[in-house]
Amino acid sequence: MDNLSHLLTKNKAWADQIQKQTPDFFRTLSTQQAPEYLWIGCADSRVPANEIVNLLPGELFVHRNVANLVKHVDMNCLSVLQYAIDVLRVKHIIVCGHYGCGGVRAAIDDRPHGLVDNWIRSVRDIYLKNREVFAALPSDEEKINRLCEMNVISQVYNVCQTTVVQEAWKRGQELAVHGWIYALENGLIKDLEVRISTNEEIDKLEFK
Repeated sequence: MDNLSHLLTKNKAWADQIQKQTPDFFRTLSTQQAPEYLWIGCADSRVPANEIVNLLPGELFVHRNVANLVKHVDMNCLSVLQYAIDVLRVKHIIVCGHYGCGGVRAAIDDRPHGLVDNWIRSVRDIYLKNREVFAALPSDEEKINRLCEMNVISQVYNVCQTTVVQEAWKRGQELAVHGWIYALENGLIKDLEVRISTNEEIDKLEFK
């Protein structure tokens, strides 16, 4: 079996290039972590969080899973949220989905996909509760992409309802939650114009 030496070679080339451009980069990075942003995105390998917003290591705190979901029983995600808010004191939480998401596509498939079906069940629920919206769309691709957008908005709502975010707002901490979506076809991010920074704004969330 390949020992992945080619990846170690790529790592050395990357580290050497960074060191050449910014000699103190790794020494400075190793002593602190002070990102202003938490990124909650999909695990899809084509959506590298730091790269698509052109930020360096240390500037973006990242949590990724299939279909960029935020569940109130997911201790992994909640722990990331708490650390980002309470320790790193991030000012922005970005929920970023992407068009053509395989997890979203699987959620409206009428065939089994195994264990992941349990994970993406909430995405299917969004689809079933908004059948009229999807029935009006002419193609399957448009339905999937619309569901990708609606899923992002739903996850923004879920982030806002976590006890971690609620407590942060109660103590007056500056914190905003945003909904974005990424297009694989052109590398551009679309702002879904969802930005929540107070409890009062949560009820205004709409599936536009």
